[in-house]
Amino acid sequence: MTTQVRTSAGAVRGRWEDGVAVYRGVPFAAPPVGRDRFAAPRPAVRWDGVRDVTRFGPPPPQPGRPTAGEDWLNLAVWTPDPGGTGLPVVVWISGGTYLNCDTSNPHLAGATLAGAGAVVVSAHYRTGAEGFARLDVAPDNRGLLDQVAALRWVHDNVATFGGDPGNVTVLGQSAGAGSIAALLVMPAAAGLFRRAILQSLPGTFFTPGLAADVAAEISAELGRAPRAADLADVAPDDLVDAARSVTMRLPQRIGRWGAVAYTPTPFSPVVDGEVLPASPWAALADGAARDVDLLVGHTRDEFSLLGARLGDIDDAGVDALLNGLTPTPGAQRYRAAYPSASPNELRDTAMSDWLWRMPALHLAEAAHAGGARVWHYELCWAFNSVGASHSLDTLLLFGTTEIRTGLTAAGPDAMAQARRLSGLIRAEHLSFAATGDPGWVRYTPHERDTRVYDTDSTVARYPEERSRWIWRDRRFDALDLTA
Repeated sequence: MTTQVRTSAGAVRGRWEDGVAVYRGVPFAAPPVGRDRFAAPRPAVRWDGVRDVTRFGPPPPQPGRPTAGEDWLNLAVWTPDPGGTGLPVVVWISGGTYLNCDTSNPHLAGATLAGAGAVVVSAHYRTGAEGFARLDVAPDNRGLLDQVAALRWVHDNVATFGGDPGNVTVLGQSAGAGSIAALLVMPAAAGLFRRAILQSLPGTFFTPGLAADVAAEISAELGRAPRAADLADVAPDDLVDAARSVTMRLPQRIGRWGAVAYTPTPFSPVVDGEVLPASPWAALADGAARDVDLLVGHTRDEFSLLGARLGDIDDAGVDALLNGLTPTPGAQRYRAAYPSASPNELRDTAMSDWLWRMPALHLAEAAHAGGARVWHYELCWAFNSVGASHSLDTLLLFGTTEIRTGLTAAGPDAMAQARRLSGLIRAEHLSFAATGDPGWVRYTPHERDTRVYDTDSTVARYPEERSRWIWRDRRFDALDLTA
């Protein structure tokens, strides 16, 4: 059965699926092509008649798939009651190393969340060089500006789908959480959301100098200069391939790009002083977004999947890695705190801390210092040898843990545990989105109360106390060129 609503650009026709109305491929901005290729997003082009939105729109250019179509700036909406009013709104901002973003990803389908009583919106944004390369005569952070445009669309249109535009929560994981950290302190995003859920926030933000150097190397792959005009006629897939070549060479750039060499991406938000005026930790501690409620968390074994792909590391290698992080507490602190850890265990613990766990914890503490209400969680539950890995909390929240994860092979007990925990996480996160209270005590740096999701979930002091102490005097800021 179909369902029709009117947006500010025209009428759209979606369909009912298992009790949830779904609208896919709805444009929220004009196609970023031609003269708009590297520009800030422009309003969606109006259309006459009724637009069919029963299929997902094309995603932005990204590795591993040919670019299809030009209407990349589109979104999907799931709602249990398009004729109703006042439903809380959850806007999902996808992760994917600032390289990938796709509303059709079955792991991130909004149907289960919407069925629990919320309007769920999932929006594309320009990724890779299209969205984050620093180019002359082009605004920085175009991907973030796309997210702002999507949030403005939500503000103007979500009531049509049954949502409350005054009760919007942004939800993101990994690069999506990094995007939200930026949105929290961006003037252009002020007032567009009331709450934020950040899962596994990465600590990588770039200075303009580092971002410009990366863009110059990507452009050189094509024999071009890092200017919008020089790249305007480059096929999107060729630009993706150029960025992928640079990504593969990241380990060779440690002498110039520093700790970026240890990450899987050459892109991050740029602290340019204009679109993004300051790094999130400093700005939040100074009171930015003090009126936005925050739910911040991470998994216990964030680096386990990447570590398994890297293979073994020796003592000298792990010392060099730990001493080369920016900021770094140094290998000596880690060896003192984890005296029985093997080199692989030291690497995985330190990289979990540097990339995700400590940036998330420090953001929670900075926001609290700036006057915001903050809640904190850690996922410790696991069903296989990689533990509570990166993204597992997101799959549990969306109710998609059984899709191509190996969970079914783990047996009926593991599946039953996953379903119970999934229901609990979803209920508490949606309670936060609806009311600003997930149901446990707020986080303070003194008490450090943390919701620990496990087979038997509890509220306890922050579990990673050794890592917290190692990082107690380190401060996250924008990464810069090292030479």
